[in-house]
Amino acid sequence: MGADSLYNVYLDNNATTPLLPDVLEAMQPYFMEKFGNASAIYRRGREAHLALKRARESVARLLGCRSAEVVFTGGGTEGDNLAILGMVQPGDHIITSATEHSAVLNTCAALEKLGCEVTRVAVDGEGRIGPDDVRRAVRTNSKLISIMMANNETGVLQPVEEIGKIAAELDIWFHTDAVQAAGKVPISVDRVGCDLLTISGHKIHAPQGTGAMFLRRGTPLKPLVHGGHQERGHRAGTENVPGIVGLGKACEIAYTGLRDGSTNRLREWRNRFESEVLKSIEAVGINGGRAPRVPNTSNIYLDYIGGEALVVALDEKGVAASAGAACSSGAREPSHVLVAMGLGSERARASLRFSLGKQNSAGDIEYLIAVLPDVVQRLRNISPVYQRSRSSASS
Repeated sequence: MGADSLYNVYLDNNATTPLLPDVLEAMQPYFMEKFGNASAIYRRGREAHLALKRARESVARLLGCRSAEVVFTGGGTEGDNLAILGMVQPGDHIITSATEHSAVLNTCAALEKLGCEVTRVAVDGEGRIGPDDVRRAVRTNSKLISIMMANNETGVLQPVEEIGKIAAELDIWFHTDAVQAAGKVPISVDRVGCDLLTISGHKIHAPQGTGAMFLRRGTPLKPLVHGGHQERGHRAGTENVPGIVGLGKACEIAYTGLRDGSTNRLREWRNRFESEVLKSIEAVGINGGRAPRVPNTSNIYLDYIGGEALVVALDEKGVAASAGAACSSGAREPSHVLVAMGLGSERARASLRFSLGKQNSAGDIEYLIAVLPDVVQRLRNISPVYQRSRSSASS
């Protein structure tokens, strides 16, 4: 079946998620009849201000913080930049991991050119960082620890609660990028022990270009954008009211999903898919499969096939998946996440990520299970490397 057939299975939700109907419905009045500027004191302004207040409360409920500690941003990348650039200055030392999102890694690289020091802590073969390695990385000038909660490529969860305790003990500010964790696992900023936490709307079925940051009271964050006094002076600029309303509604839905069993269904479907793949296809494995993971993500290596060729072949069958992070699409280098986990460059290039969202169904997974083996075998049959391996095995 082609992409225009009955089956059009979207399994790249870690890249972006479709807007949920309830989210769009909540947003629509704020494009037209409720278009006011939230800083204005007349009726339309008050309506917009109230909408922001309600959205802020919804975000706070999802993160387990006070609504006054929520700062709206333009997305995860802006939030990560604000959290890091707003907390350090030349001469400071930053501790991060080798498998962070490019929004963190490239920000840290830019700060190195300005005189900051950066330690990128290694991960083990499952993609997990060791809290003791974080402790050993601390120096007298260590100012900030930035470790993601869940990896965007593998879904592997980091031991952020243990790292938070280390940060508190050593009096170092702690930021966690929770873009891929929000709505998939319960979050409590007090349990994590972070001072800053960032999320992105379009990973939880809200519109692209929206996000939020938890900023613990008393954290001395410097703003990146200067102008008016919106967001208590932390992020100037007229607020994107429709987008923020959508983010708030998506957070409400995510909060409910963590309690009504729908998130567990994603785990069941993911586990069934992985079990069938391991049984029906040779020379495959789950990257990070023995580590704690968010329930919606599966990263699989399928030896002897280029990941991008497999993405194209699956697209012809009506299945959307990815060969790595969307922000790295088209890069010639293998995934820095998988390489850091110890995969060779060929196996890293032969890896594919499947990520589920709230719009998916059990039927989507059954269709994927049905079509994937044939697609893999067809590509392997035209792979010289695969043919040589078969010849070696039979001789």
